[in-house]
Amino acid sequence: MNQHITRRGFLAATTAATVARLAADPMDEALGFKLGVASYSFRNFPRAEAIKMLRELNVKFVSVKEFHLPYKDSPEELEKGRKEFEAAGIKIMSGGNISLAKNDDADIKKYFQYAKTCGMPMIVCAPTHENLKKLEAAVKEFNIKAAIHNHGPEDKHFPSPESVLEAVKDLDPRVGLCMDIGHSYRAGSDPVKIVSLAGKRLLDMHVKDLKDLSAKESQSDVGDGKIPFPELFRALRKANYKGCVNLEYEINAKAPLPGMIRSFAYMRKVITEIKS
Repeated sequence: MNQHITRRGFLAATTAATVARLAADPMDEALGFKLGVASYSFRNFPRAEAIKMLRELNVKFVSVKEFHLPYKDSPEELEKGRKEFEAAGIKIMSGGNISLAKNDDADIKKYFQYAKTCGMPMIVCAPTHENLKKLEAAVKEFNIKAAIHNHGPEDKHFPSPESVLEAVKDLDPRVGLCMDIGHSYRAGSDPVKIVSLAGKRLLDMHVKDLKDLSAKESQSDVGDGKIPFPELFRALRKANYKGCVNLEYEINAKAPLPGMIRSFAYMRKVITEIKS
């Protein structure tokens, strides 16, 4: 047998091995929904480092925060950034959270144009009750979904998932809810029940865990708190939810990876147990 290995052959073998090693965990889509990451978790790190950590987590779905695709960047720079995610095998599923505080068509549309340039099929956003119709108009114009993020009892506009669902019930079906389960519990809601209540209006999710369901500062690695992930994941499966369940890791900002690895290990274990 010819033992000579060409440079091209070596590179091909190396690339194949890298792709295999970095392939997303099969459990990440085993129940129909998609485990991903909200890149806010890497807010202290530049895009290249964030992508590197996403690869270490073996995830392929991301909701990108402005830190990693800045609003101020040119269309060419944004396209370059998008391609860096894609080259790493990571699919941009949404962008945000994007604050939409102004009741102004042009201001809202500039963020939808940003999302279009970045290849985002959805924005996660924080509008007001006053500009919801303008938000709906932009959704129709750009054909980009808008998932309204509830921010807990401190949020004067949309504290709970119920407050979002009530506000969007008569709007275009592409306007819906990004349910943050930590903020939802703190607002007195039950995310497990919200899954069936929301139906197709549930467009996206941010997940975290809390040791005290009423205390924001009690956030922990997923699995160390009181949020019932087995019940939540079963509810998502029963509802045939096909969207993302994005880990938004807001603690240990300077060194988030160890806790995120533990969080994904727990969530994948839960999925494995439900699947079997």
